[in-house]
Amino acid sequence: MKRALRWTGRAGAGLALAALLAPALLSLSAPPARAAPPAAGNGHTVAHVVIVGIPGLRWTFASAASTPALWRLAGEGSVGSLVDYAEQPLACPDDGWLTLNGGARAQGPRPCPALPAVRPAGGGARVPAMAQIVAYNRQFHENPDWGLLASLASCATAVGPGAALALATPSGAVSAYLPSPSDITAAVLARCPLTVIDLGAITVPERASAAAADHVLARIVAGLPPDTMLLVAAPGAALADGPHLRSVVVSGPGFSGGLLDSASTRQPGIVTITDLTPTVAGWLGRHVPPGISGAMLTSVPRGPLAAAIRALVGRDTAEQVWISTHGWFFIGYALADALVLGVPALLCWGAGPGRARRRASWWRTAGVFAAAVPAGTFLANLVPWWLHAHPAAWLYGIAVAWALAVGAAALAGPWRRDALGPYGAICLFTLAVLGIDVMTGSRLQLETPFGLSLIEGGRFYGIGNEALGVYCACALTGAAWLGLLAARRFPARRWPAVLAASAVGLFAVVAAGWPGFGAKVGATIALVPCLVVLVLAIAGRGVSRRWAAPVAVSGLLVFAAFAVVSYFFPAAGISDIGAFAGNLLHGRGGALLERKVSSNVDTLTVSVFSWLIPVTAVAAWAALWRPAALRLRTLNRAFAAEPLLRTLAWLIWLVLVIGWFADDSGVIVPAAALPFALPLVICMAASASGRVGAARYVGTAFAGSSVAGQTPRLGRGRLSAVPAFASRDRPVPARDRKAEGRRP
Repeated sequence: MKRALRWTGRAGAGLALAALLAPALLSLSAPPARAAPPAAGNGHTVAHVVIVGIPGLRWTFASAASTPALWRLAGEGSVGSLVDYAEQPLACPDDGWLTLNGGARAQGPRPCPALPAVRPAGGGARVPAMAQIVAYNRQFHENPDWGLLASLASCATAVGPGAALALATPSGAVSAYLPSPSDITAAVLARCPLTVIDLGAITVPERASAAAADHVLARIVAGLPPDTMLLVAAPGAALADGPHLRSVVVSGPGFSGGLLDSASTRQPGIVTITDLTPTVAGWLGRHVPPGISGAMLTSVPRGPLAAAIRALVGRDTAEQVWISTHGWFFIGYALADALVLGVPALLCWGAGPGRARRRASWWRTAGVFAAAVPAGTFLANLVPWWLHAHPAAWLYGIAVAWALAVGAAALAGPWRRDALGPYGAICLFTLAVLGIDVMTGSRLQLETPFGLSLIEGGRFYGIGNEALGVYCACALTGAAWLGLLAARRFPARRWPAVLAASAVGLFAVVAAGWPGFGAKVGATIALVPCLVVLVLAIAGRGVSRRWAAPVAVSGLLVFAAFAVVSYFFPAAGISDIGAFAGNLLHGRGGALLERKVSSNVDTLTVSVFSWLIPVTAVAAWAALWRPAALRLRTLNRAFAAEPLLRTLAWLIWLVLVIGWFADDSGVIVPAAALPFALPLVICMAASASGRVGAARYVGTAFAGSSVAGQTPRLGRGRLSAVPAFASRDRPVPARDRKAEGRRP
């Protein structure tokens, strides 16, 4: 027994260590994640690069008949959708041109359609507003390397006002400038290694405007010198048509008949505007300065052009569905929770045992189907709903069908007689769906309500901001349930339960945090310490005061290890956390942290309802701290029946609070998780509340206060496995049980 206690006492440290070592061993045996190549176009460098910008261009405006030159380039070259997100989802043309200028997100003056004035001076020009633009962008902490694009070539020619903005130095100087695309000749295109051309933004009617730009594009293509790489992109948009995925085409050596790809998105066909400047550097054989966030473009094989364009248009359709419906989805989810939990409470209100049983039965069933909703939304992406008419109806119809199927399976499974069985099964299933998805490209999360928005969220792989809280709650619940099952199977031993819970936790941390998979900072920082506490609780050990601080920062330590691995060993996975490590090593980490903190704080002002989240967090803390004092007798009975449930409830609360402060999405983390986590805890408590006095694991870590009549102690100098501030309430005395009908 002493040997077992010594072994389980090291369980928390073992979990954190395994989270570090297992992925490293995995990376030795598995194919390495995609890394940015030394130069774009499979190593090709060229003598000339021509960038043609058509702000607002979308694939819906292009066709073989209306834009033949663009369509011909697309057929011969590689195509993709461009995320032009600068500082705001709807990027103006000057935002796009400025982002090209410095290789980092930037924002120009408003109103949106107006570009800063350009004053020709000799053969060049000046942008008088450039100094003010540089000063204005300091507030965003993006640190553009102003003038980077122009510095990549021995000389560069700007054609049009947007191109002048892209090639201006910090003082506003443009070395070579032509005011209009009508001035372009073959000699102009051959004069410098780099030429940037602004063909003007798409206007209404869009197709006619795109056709007019296509005529000029045809003339440019006809005059291109040999050994030229042509990039046609849409840097921002002047139309008030909302955020969209824009068009991008690359034609030249190494980009024949393909689909554009980038290590920064890990999504074939999707690239970002911050990828374009480092890509130009690679084409010209120049070194990209450290700290540039984008990655060089590559090309992967594709099928017929028409099918590829249809898929790209479908991706933009899915983005529009996400933008227009996902907020309403969470409102509907919360209202449905209130309905399915509130109606049974009102109909079955009372002290009678029959009413209590019916109420618990209703809540058990309702809670299972409510918990199945996130998994249903992710599984909806198994069907290409974005290619059908009425895509929103397809998405939510399929999601409801999957949620009903998953909930029914959970209620009918072999664990159905276990009080926590259906919830544990659903949480493990949801964890597996999300974990395997992030390990294989995050395809199931794209544009689903809990998932990733390429335009609005600006995240392309890993656990989405809205899914972070759900993922962490599922990991904790699944680990706790498997630990309980193992303890039931081996009542005299702790190590099987510890191993079962640790395995779930290890999978969750690796899938979410390893740079080649999820690379999610908030998930790692929030989940690791909560899992350590849970595993120690299952092992019957508390966290000594000496180890309280190391456990508290264990998530930060694991994140730091992942970041260092990503930076120094790119084969493990190119990711944002590796870029953060690089910025920190090169003295630029402060600006990044300022930007993350600012983004987190700003989420409190996103909506007039944002203040409800702190209030809800405090209310939940009070309910868990003193359930009996607040006459929450169902919760108090449940904690007496299953002591580990108290720890689990506290850890779910804690992981959402840590996620709130650790992730740059801030208050969105608990807000999106509440419609899932709140019914989950309430319904698990209702299901377990009939077990007062029925300690099932006498002599183990799970024999609670119902055995000894008091909260168990775990030895001198140690904190209880149930936090001290969570242990104020005793089990409900028999004399008080008659009054339990006053409040369900």
